[in-house]
Amino acid sequence: MNYQETLDYLFHALPMFQRIGAAAFKKDLGPTLQLCKHLGDPQDRFKSIHVGGTNGKGSTSHCLASVLQAQGYKVGLYTSPHLKSFTERIRINGQPISEEAVVDFVRDNMEFMETIKPSFFEMTVALAFDYFAKERVDVAVIEVGMGGRLDSTNVIRPIMSIITNIGYDHMEFLGDTLQEIAVEKAGIIKSGIPIIIGTSQPETEEVFVKTAAEREAPIYFADREVKVRRGTSSGQVQTVPYVWEYELVQSEIHLGLTGDYQLANLPAILLACRLLPAWGFPLDESAITRGLREVVTSTGLKGRWQRMCENPLTICDTGHNVDAFELIVRQLRQISYRRLWMVMGMVKDKDAGSVLALLPKDASYVFCQASIPRAMPAAELAMHARGFGLNGKVVEDVNEALEWATKSAHSEDLIFVGGSTFVVAELSEL
Repeated sequence: MNYQETLDYLFHALPMFQRIGAAAFKKDLGPTLQLCKHLGDPQDRFKSIHVGGTNGKGSTSHCLASVLQAQGYKVGLYTSPHLKSFTERIRINGQPISEEAVVDFVRDNMEFMETIKPSFFEMTVALAFDYFAKERVDVAVIEVGMGGRLDSTNVIRPIMSIITNIGYDHMEFLGDTLQEIAVEKAGIIKSGIPIIIGTSQPETEEVFVKTAAEREAPIYFADREVKVRRGTSSGQVQTVPYVWEYELVQSEIHLGLTGDYQLANLPAILLACRLLPAWGFPLDESAITRGLREVVTSTGLKGRWQRMCENPLTICDTGHNVDAFELIVRQLRQISYRRLWMVMGMVKDKDAGSVLALLPKDASYVFCQASIPRAMPAAELAMHARGFGLNGKVVEDVNEALEWATKSAHSEDLIFVGGSTFVVAELSEL
């Protein structure tokens, strides 16, 4: 098979959560372990950092990879889902895996995969581990797909684990309460391996403390170790003041990601950078500074409060749950504009009502849908939105919806595009 035929096989022959949702989800590490054993357990042949949580785990993973790259390490980065190309999921020093490597892996292992029937995600995780091992990375930053305890990435034994925060997402798989969700996320805590919790939350702290104690894992609550203050933004960089607990000197970092919600990710990132030297990865302050400032260019991260156009100001963001939209709406209110346009699409298996209830009623809406089976039909979303006092036009195609909003908007208006990772993924200008 050529690369396109290989992708068609991966996308259609293997159950893919990104496309079809629940039918592709497995609460079982068995197929991943079988695949890894077949490949010679590549996950044991490189050091790794495991990053989970509800929101912020992608940005956190990219930031850590960027810092480690800036120090000169050979760094693997596994994230999901992809926005534009499948190869985005697997990178070394910012460079996506080659199409040839994907084709070779599938060709060499298809017969075995046909016998165990892995999901798309299970296969992709195994491919990433195999690639990182063969390329002899110094360290790989591995982002959890969903949950943690039974996520396919949880077959690694990392040098450090991070849980950014706990929020309400994927509740049909992870539980109805923050405590239940935290139990699943805490599944990445390993015996004797330090765990960093990015955000202290009363509802979940006991779960993490108890799990860490049972597994004799040193636990750190990052937002108690380092205090981050709201800074100033210029273009795609924000300057953020911070101070370490019990240290009097205030410092500042230039983060190449805007959006106030990134401030919640910084304590865990900075604490990880401070702890990594003890685990074999010395870091200079200059590497931390450069890595955080250049995170977008060094890792290829997209879709995080990304400015697509200046007149009218057009911003897209991949946030897609209640916690994310609380921050997105707060950020939108801080921007001066004549009129707000919201180009919105969602997936059927999200709690659309809870997100819609947060959205400003005085905005003009354009409802669209991504080209995946999971997408909520734009007309259905528009009807649901009317129940929350949100009115607008239905334009199914994502890019046509943005084009309609852009043509309708004044140069001093603000256009926001989001509601789903997959809506942002289809933007042709990204």
